[in-house]
Amino acid sequence: MENWPDVAIPGAVFLCAVMALFSARRLVQAHVKAWAERTGWQGLGILRDATRIPSIIWTIIPSAWLALLVSETPQEWKDYAIKGLWTLFIVSLTLCALSLTNELVEFYAEQLRASKGALSLARQTIRVAILIVALATLLGIWGAPLSPVILGLAALALVVALALRDTIPNLFAGLQLDAAGQIKTGDYIRLETGEEGCVIEINWRNTLLKAASGGTIIIPNGRVVGTTVINHGRPSTRAKQPFQFHSRVHLKELTGLKANDLRELADIFKAAPDSVVYLHTHHFLEEHHYLTPEPSNDLAIWVSGSLGEEILGERLASVDTFEFATLQALKERYVSIIEEYLSQNHGFREAGEGREFHFLKSVSFVLPTPYMANDMREFVEALRQVSLGSLYFHVFESRLRLGRGMNDFSAWLADSLDKQELAQKIAKVDPYTYTLEGLRSLLIELVEKEIQ
Repeated sequence: MENWPDVAIPGAVFLCAVMALFSARRLVQAHVKAWAERTGWQGLGILRDATRIPSIIWTIIPSAWLALLVSETPQEWKDYAIKGLWTLFIVSLTLCALSLTNELVEFYAEQLRASKGALSLARQTIRVAILIVALATLLGIWGAPLSPVILGLAALALVVALALRDTIPNLFAGLQLDAAGQIKTGDYIRLETGEEGCVIEINWRNTLLKAASGGTIIIPNGRVVGTTVINHGRPSTRAKQPFQFHSRVHLKELTGLKANDLRELADIFKAAPDSVVYLHTHHFLEEHHYLTPEPSNDLAIWVSGSLGEEILGERLASVDTFEFATLQALKERYVSIIEEYLSQNHGFREAGEGREFHFLKSVSFVLPTPYMANDMREFVEALRQVSLGSLYFHVFESRLRLGRGMNDFSAWLADSLDKQELAQKIAKVDPYTYTLEGLRSLLIELVEKEIQ
């Protein structure tokens, strides 16, 4: 075979170069391993793992290039072969860089405790930059014009920027929140615009809050950065049992009983059930909750208006309901006032036809609301939002109508949060001397002082 040197010489050059480069590769890997053990930097281990397979390709490519240089292959073919080798090198280097940067981003994100949004953005940004550089290099190797590619990339960037014009500010705001670290998952925050809740997530676009109603409030990061935010830090101690806010609906029902004078009023009221007593002593209070001090009751209004017994009416209106722990005790007090008046005044009047006192009773339906509190901060937030009917139920009805002797709020604070002192403060508040809105504000003030 006359042309055997044309094959043998390039082959020998290739084998010698491969052997030499493989030896150099082993030396470099051993040096990197020793350096990693000496310094303790985990990044060198990541580098070694990421280049283990690509480095094999990098020993073959220069060996093949040297073999081509000494071969008798036509120059035109050599040029194409060399371009192919460069393409293979750029592709392998790009894949290695993508793998390496991905591992390094993960490693440093763990060290810096970066959020998922910042981590994803950093990873994608580096990937895009590497791919753009690789594409431009490959086009340069094969002699393709770069101007159309650059113009295309610029046009694409413009289109993306226009499409994401509302998203990009929130994205950078999210990065600002993450970098500042002033608001973290688990913090309870309140925005100047009124939204408040516990932070459950800060992603690349929105901040998610858990509201007292159990729902999720989604706020764009740009709004969080651009407004005043009060950060109350981590929620207070969680309650043993959450507080479920309830409300109720009353239906008034005629009993068929009516009184025409004071004697009939006292006798019927003395035998009346709690539902009748509660309605005639409290429904005026609820319907006219904006009045203060304690509004009158049905007995006092009828005695003064229909019978003209103003002195007795004033006595009945002056009964301090807060002094009584049960409806039975309250009923006995009203009856004793009427009977004492009867014993001192024998010529009492009659109401006349059409002006009798008709006894009513209330049928109540208690309904759960969407508001629930697991700690004192959630309790305050819910207290701001519940209806006046819910507030009335937990403060007035639970104490007298339900026979608990203490409002629901005090009972929960004492039993589930062990806040005995705060529970007593709230229990000592006379709710009959406040409007319902005034009572709401006072309760919020007392609980917030405890939180602070």
